[in-house]
Amino acid sequence: MAVRFRFARTLCLALVLGTAGLAPAALAQQVEPPGKQKKLPEAPSKLPKVDRSKNLDFLFGALKAAPDEASAKHVEARIWAIWLQTPSDTAALLMSRAKTAVDAKKIDVAIKLLDSIIKLRPDYIEAWNRRATLYYMQNDYGRSLADIQQVLIREPRHFGALAGLGMIMQEVGDERRALEAYRNALAVNPHLEKIPDQVKALTEKVEGRDI
Repeated sequence: MAVRFRFARTLCLALVLGTAGLAPAALAQQVEPPGKQKKLPEAPSKLPKVDRSKNLDFLFGALKAAPDEASAKHVEARIWAIWLQTPSDTAALLMSRAKTAVDAKKIDVAIKLLDSIIKLRPDYIEAWNRRATLYYMQNDYGRSLADIQQVLIREPRHFGALAGLGMIMQEVGDERRALEAYRNALAVNPHLEKIPDQVKALTEKVEGRDI
């Protein structure tokens, strides 16, 4: 199973984590050649919740309406920047340490750091998302799915979490639910790379027809 889905696993980890995710450097290099990765733009610090919500609503609308891939990637990066933002300096510091731990392949340490962030700021969606991804990397699908659920409760439009849900469902052999998750991800972000190919392949298998 690991061999069968190796490419899709790499792809979905990139989608779940965003451009500036917690994935190890080696994973990032598989997704995009060194030197070509774009750093996420900085979101305004300590943005009021109401402004943050309106900002995301506007950006998701712009993402769907983006005329080309370059425009879509720019909007997507701004969404990730807002998701990564936290009003807690402590949570931000712990998140940075978690990334360092993952880069050093100390996954258990990173998970403990994310545990601390979630206890401190249970409303911090990206802490749940990052921990879900690390559990996925450890093939702990039950805990990963539980964290994905927490992400989607707080932000149903989280296309990274939806893509991760699809990946897990595909790996455990539930192709119908994988297809549903991928379609939901595309409904939010029509510009996700490779996901349309996954949808087409799964549609042919699950529904027995072309799209």
